Amino acid sequence: MHGAFADASSWNDVVERLQRDGYPVIAPATPSRGLAEDSTYVASVLASVKGPVILVGHSYGGAVISQAAAGDSQVKALVYIAALVPDKGENLGALANKYPGTNELAPSLRPVPFSNSDGTGGSDLYVDPTHFRAVFAADLSASQTALMAAEQRPIAAAAFAASATAAAWHTIPSWALGPGRQAG
Repeated sequence: MHGAFADASSWNDVVERLQRDGYPVIAPATPSRGLAEDSTYVASVLASVKGPVILVGHSYGGAVISQAAAGDSQVKALVYIAALVPDKGENLGALANKYPGTNELAPSLRPVPFSNSDGTGGSDLYVDPTHFRAVFAADLSASQTALMAAEQRPIAAAAFAASATAAAWHTIPSWALGPGRQAG
């Protein structure tokens, strides 16, 4: 699962290698509407898969896979790549703000209001394209990050106000690479 401000294509290189080695891969796009909505969506995708599953999540996608996998006996492992790995009851915004460097993202976010079909609304958050490379992908070329900034997938601001209702990493073997809490 991709994180905020990205889409499933961010996994293209990994997907190509796994497919070349004969592994079946699904890399769905997370709706990025909120932890409850996104993890429910991912759980519905998992229900369509036959056989064992290894879930991988980056950034916000880590929180999504941890909640979506809870209670799913098909999920055999969780892998967190520079991901949010919340415990049950932990608030995503508070967790994200615990680590060095995260304070650079908030001032770079641009809220854009949206409306739902039921009349409710919210704000999508985008990274300001002039700050995208510095706060999101400083290790990539300027031309690649300019493309990513133009194609970024926003996340609803409400997603960062959510608290995790499950933490599958307590019961499913888990590995983590990158900064942040190391999964169980």
